[in-house]
Amino acid sequence: MSPHPVPLDFVFRSRSKDEKAPAVQAPVTDSTQPRDPQAPKGRPTPKRAMAQSQRRSVTNTPTTRKEAAKRQRDERRTQMAKQREAMASGDERYLPARDKGPVRKFARDFVDSRFCVAEFFLPLAVIILVLSIVQVPQLQNVALLAWLFVIVLIIVDSIATALRLKKRLNERFPSENKKGAVAYALMRTLQMRRLRLPKPQVKRGERP
Repeated sequence: MSPHPVPLDFVFRSRSKDEKAPAVQAPVTDSTQPRDPQAPKGRPTPKRAMAQSQRRSVTNTPTTRKEAAKRQRDERRTQMAKQREAMASGDERYLPARDKGPVRKFARDFVDSRFCVAEFFLPLAVIILVLSIVQVPQLQNVALLAWLFVIVLIIVDSIATALRLKKRLNERFPSENKKGAVAYALMRTLQMRRLRLPKPQVKRGERP
C-alpha cells in the first residue's frame, strides 16, 4: 500500500469536473447568412430583393390625404395628356371609351373618306344668317328658302350615310357589338373635317 492514500472525495470531485467541462463550451457558429448560390453575383438574394421591393412599396404609398390627392391629380393630368396625343395620332390605347374599338374606328374612317353635307352646315348657317339680317325682302326670302334647302339636304344625306354605314358594318363586323356606331358617325358628320377628334386617318375618296 502507498504510504499516502488519496482521499476518495478528491477523486470523485475531479472526475465530475472533467465530465462537466465539455458541456460548458457552446459551439461557435457563423452568424453571417451565406449568399444564395442561385443569386447572380453582385445582386441581392431573393429574400433581400423581396425586402427591398416591400420597402419601395411602402415608400411610394402616400402617407397623407393631401399627398394622395396630389398623386391622383398628377395621374389624371398624365392620362389626359395621353388622351390628347391619342386624339391627334389615333392611338387606340389611350383613346376615350366612346372612341375605342374596331367598329368605332371603321365608322370614323367611313365618314372621313367622303364628303357630307352636314359638315358644311356651320359656314352655310353663317351665310344664311347674314342674308336674313339684311333689310331686303328678296334676300330674306332667299335666306328662308336656303334654310329649308340645306336642312332637307342634310336629312337626305344623313339617311343615305346611315344606311350605307349600317350595311358595311354588318358585312365587316357580323359578330361585333355595333350599338350606337351609326349615331356616333352621324354626329361626326356635323363637324368640319379639320376640327374632328380623333383626327381623320384616311383621305377623301380612300376606301376604309
